[in-house]
Amino acid sequence: MVDKPVIVDKVSKTYTVRKRKGIFRSEKDFVQALKNVSLEVEEGEIFGLLGPNGAGKTTLIKILTTLILPSSGSVWVNGYEVSKHENEVRASVGCMLMGERGLYWKLTGRENLEYFGALYHLAPPLRKKKTTEILDWIKLEDIADRTVETYSSGQKMKLAFGKSLINDAPLLVLDEPTNTLDLPSASELRAIVRQLNDQGKTVIYTTHIMAEAEMLCDRVAIIDRGELLALGTVDELKTSLGWAKIIHVEGAIPARAVQAVRKMRKVRQASRANKNGATELTVVSEEGSEILPELIRVLIQNGANIQKLSPEEPNLEDVFMAKTGRSLADDTQVR
Repeated sequence: MVDKPVIVDKVSKTYTVRKRKGIFRSEKDFVQALKNVSLEVEEGEIFGLLGPNGAGKTTLIKILTTLILPSSGSVWVNGYEVSKHENEVRASVGCMLMGERGLYWKLTGRENLEYFGALYHLAPPLRKKKTTEILDWIKLEDIADRTVETYSSGQKMKLAFGKSLINDAPLLVLDEPTNTLDLPSASELRAIVRQLNDQGKTVIYTTHIMAEAEMLCDRVAIIDRGELLALGTVDELKTSLGWAKIIHVEGAIPARAVQAVRKMRKVRQASRANKNGATELTVVSEEGSEILPELIRVLIQNGANIQKLSPEEPNLEDVFMAKTGRSLADDTQVR
């Protein structure tokens, strides 16, 4: 038996796909979704898998929950090797993988939970009790007897989260659980995750929202284009930047201004992204406020209209940008 909830040892995953060439011809192409990833999850922690859409997070989650097998490497979950003990792994994990797509829309919310409880072989009295408790916890008791097709997207996501709790597993695997939730509902869900963790459950939590990970996770792994870029506590990852100073610039910033900033001698990285309706330029430099005069001059000379400029302590999104040269808002495709 392995003494950690999750051990991932040198795991890679390659997909074979058909690439269209003309109307009647196609050729094989290969997409490497994971590249030699190794990590361990400690018992009782909230472990974040972070990265942009297309980074490889969901591929790793599917391997951990036996939906797919790795092309190479080994994975153990709750002491069971996923390639040899699929049923034992599934019984010991609570999963929220596909959000609302994992629900039966013609059934009611209550019927969905009871159905999945039956799949886990819960006795009828226990699954009814668990269903009632979960519906109360996720605040869907008022609509529990309506069909899921009448639910809003946020209500469906809440129910999908509730489904992951039905078997009372020691390990919860939550893939983008706050996707489509409004801010109050997302906050409520994170609070439930913390309560479950306080009760002793280990949680793997994937997200592309770095601020969410900073609020919730004990340790985080940053994944991009199938590779593990960084692993540690939030403070460790911020400290890992060492020399890096972060400056955020908001306003109307044309592409030529970004290019000019990247050519500045003391700038290591510069990435532009849309944020709250404005353009934000994140600059990673060897110096902080010392480069502000030159930075302002370069931006204005190249047509930028600066609304706000502030040196700040790095956050996880800055760590990602410093390691990749891109922001999380950039499109990511595993190649």
